[in-house]
Amino acid sequence: MQSYTEDEIVVQLRDPARQREAFAKVVSLYGEKLYWHIRKMVLDHEDANDLLQNTFLKAWTNIELFRGEAKLSTWLYKIAINECITFLNKQRNMNNVSIDDADTFLLERLKGDEYFDGDEIQVRLQNAILTLPEKQRLVFNMKYNEEMKYEEMSEILGTSVGALKASYHHAVKKIEEFLTKEV
Repeated sequence: MQSYTEDEIVVQLRDPARQREAFAKVVSLYGEKLYWHIRKMVLDHEDANDLLQNTFLKAWTNIELFRGEAKLSTWLYKIAINECITFLNKQRNMNNVSIDDADTFLLERLKGDEYFDGDEIQVRLQNAILTLPEKQRLVFNMKYNEEMKYEEMSEILGTSVGALKASYHHAVKKIEEFLTKEV
């Protein structure tokens, strides 16, 4: 399998004759990473798949708006995050949950997800993560699960590195408190 650099793909995306082929490379290159990023936010496999499709659909229909000022991966992550936030807000409305409350409805869906094979420790960790405010949850998942650098997170989220570090620190403290309190 031949690998392509992001820069090569961006050049091909700008060529109408190669755009479809180049976008297929985008899906192949970023599909799995984006899926897991989305899955960490919404927890459910089916929802993550739907949101991944929405992300790529939105990227394809707006490909001419991508100016190359940021990395292609950064642009895709922004789209995915916006899709997740929109989805989560709709879910909160349907479940009559305030934005300030823990998204425990997601945990119930996770437990019922046939694709979830985690043990009780995984469920407790997810429960702890769900008690975080949305921004802290996002930062925690990007840093802890995806091992993303603060600089890259800063580009995606439009937040300073210092604020992201503080957010991550607070998230870790809250998770530690939650997990030790429950034992």
